[in-house]
Amino acid sequence: MAWTAIAATIAYFAVILSSRKVSAVERRRVLSFIPLFIASAAFWSLFQQQFTVVALYSESRLDRNLFGWEMPPGMVQSINPVFIVLFAGVFAAVWARLGTRQPSSPVKFSLGLIVMGVAFLAFIPFAGGGPNSTPLIAIAGILLLFTWAELFISPIGLSVTTKLAPEAFRTQMLALFFLSVSLGTTVSGILAGFYSADNEVPYFAFSGITAIVLGGALVAGSPAIRKAMSGVD
Repeated sequence: MAWTAIAATIAYFAVILSSRKVSAVERRRVLSFIPLFIASAAFWSLFQQQFTVVALYSESRLDRNLFGWEMPPGMVQSINPVFIVLFAGVFAAVWARLGTRQPSSPVKFSLGLIVMGVAFLAFIPFAGGGPNSTPLIAIAGILLLFTWAELFISPIGLSVTTKLAPEAFRTQMLALFFLSVSLGTTVSGILAGFYSADNEVPYFAFSGITAIVLGGALVAGSPAIRKAMSGVD
């Protein structure tokens, strides 16, 4: 699945960039989308681990006792959607209030990666413990970081993709964004295969630090990316 997603991605970019229907400005915008595509795939490779690594961790490490009632492990997956409902409007209101002073799309992507990295590092103080060693409030806080990271990337990604898309390839560019989700989800499953109860600290540290480094690199490259975006923020 990973190789299929990569092949489809390369094919889509090749078709769009080589098309005579694409102007020079549109071509630069498509090129500026490539680092955002990579950042999106990297983000989803970590975010989607809430359905693999986080689910396993919740079953084996989490203290799910809530006022005498033991929460089923599967209900942990409901925490992120609740936070999305609570904070999506907040993020939208903040961007609307900031107006032209809000961070550019590449910076928002980098913030999403950095927050995602911090979320994985937040597992480390609780890693390697026994059953019921992680408080429920801790996993809720970590999933809150997951939510904030998602809100920096997911809605922003859809918006900036439509703005960067050439007139003749709007639908295909959206397909490319969803291919980044597909690729990231597939890589998430591959990465989860390296997780075990015996290597939690190295696993969470590597994942978190890698995401933060990628986010930092995107921040450093954001001026060049914005220039290639040719007026799109």
